Parts: sequence; structure tokens; C-alpha cells
Amino acid sequence: MHWLYLGVAILFETIGTTALKASDGMTRLGPAIIVVLAYILSFWLLALVLRVIPVGVAYAIWAGLGITLIAGIGWVLFGQRLDLPALIGMGLIIAGIVVINLFSKTVGH
Repeated sequence: MHWLYLGVAILFETIGTTALKASDGMTRLGPAIIVVLAYILSFWLLALVLRVIPVGVAYAIWAGLGITLIAGIGWVLFGQRLDLPALIGMGLIIAGIVVINLFSKTVGH
């Protein structure tokens, strides 16, 4: 269940960050409310995950997947471009998450 919570925490973090961009510096009320609610839910779920998964591992997965998802959302929704070094870097982030999940004994499966 903790992996589901982590996935949903990442989803809410991604929603919150997307709304943060849409809030135009927190000047638009609707997106600003979404930012606050999504981050509250994300951190609450992450806190539940930390009961089971070590903080370093959980945060690496949460942040790494959040970074790559937001970069993709920025490209699709906001027309932001990613150059080759950015894509390679994000690929390395994903590779790191895969290595942690497949080979680390600190992650309880």
C-alpha cells in the first residue's frame, strides 16, 4: 500500500506544481487553491510512506519522478523546450530510481 501512497503523493505534487505555474505567481485564486490543496495532500501521503520506506529513498523517488513528470508537463502544456542535456539528465534520474528499486536492499518490497 505504501507504494500506492507514494505514487499518489507524486501525482499530487505534480498537480500542485502544474497549478503553481498556472497561478501566475499565486495571483490567480483557482490555481492557487489547487496548489495549496495538492501540496497538503502530497506531503501528507509522503509522511505516511515514510513510516515504511527510508526517507532518503522515498524522497529520491518522489522528487525524481516529480522532476521528470513536471518537465514533460511543461513541454506538453506550456510549450517549454528541453534540450539534449536536460533529456539525458532526466533519463539518468529515472535510471537512478530504477536502480534503487531493483537493487537496493533498503527498499522494502
